[in-house]
Amino acid sequence: MENVRHIILVLSGKGGVGKSTVSSQLAMCLAAAGKRVGLLDVDLCGPSIPRLLGVENKAVHNASTGWVPVYTDATQRLAVMSIQFLLGERDAPVVWRGPKKVSIINRFVDEVCWGELDYLIIDTPPGTSDEHMAICEHVKKYNPDGAVIVTTPQQVSLEDVRKEITFCRKVELPILGVVENMSGYVCPHCSECTNIFSSEGGRLLAEETGISFLGKIPIDPSLGMCGENGLSFIQAHPDSQALATLQKFVKERIQTDDAKTKTTTTATSTPATTEAASSGV
Repeated sequence: MENVRHIILVLSGKGGVGKSTVSSQLAMCLAAAGKRVGLLDVDLCGPSIPRLLGVENKAVHNASTGWVPVYTDATQRLAVMSIQFLLGERDAPVVWRGPKKVSIINRFVDEVCWGELDYLIIDTPPGTSDEHMAICEHVKKYNPDGAVIVTTPQQVSLEDVRKEITFCRKVELPILGVVENMSGYVCPHCSECTNIFSSEGGRLLAEETGISFLGKIPIDPSLGMCGENGLSFIQAHPDSQALATLQKFVKERIQTDDAKTKTTTTATSTPATTEAASSGV
């Protein structure tokens, strides 16, 4: 983890809102932008990241320094770690109590050989329980950038997401913003987006809680088909409306992070330059 520059957690108090889809697409958008990315799946009871990325039949390898993650392709720009790689079978359940869950999450944080990473995306299960406390406490020493909160527009989802926002504030995890997923339906024939659920719930929640609204992600049938078949949605449909919000977030995030890195580098090198000048070198 010492060689990971930025850590972003994807959270939601509600299940079924598309956290894993947002996590996988966020990771692929960052990789497509030329960044070295890791995707850590800590949804121990429902690990869907390997299937979404088409790597569920691959296996992690043990090295002297820890687990070597699975890479999605030969470029090795996107590395993945999930409990699914350790289960052996797709239908094998994880029937564990809290302490064992906490133990494996701690091992995921400490014993995965990520190498040099620009970004680590952490996909979490729904709720505010053992897994969330474990991952937040364990990555805190690495100064995570914060959390992306995922919701759908309906009130029943917003009520649970408010609890997740309160959780983040209690554990002092910064919130980068809220994404409204499943916001409208994109017709595969004409590309028109129609609201089939309520709308603007995510935006109103962001305004109510004083956090940033990152945008809406509509339902796109092509995204579902790519995920089911482990195909890259960003390569197959780079201009889809379903990618616009995450692409905008990634672009702005990279610009902000690169600017901070440049400022830090300049500040670090300034004393040496000043000292050399004062000594007549």
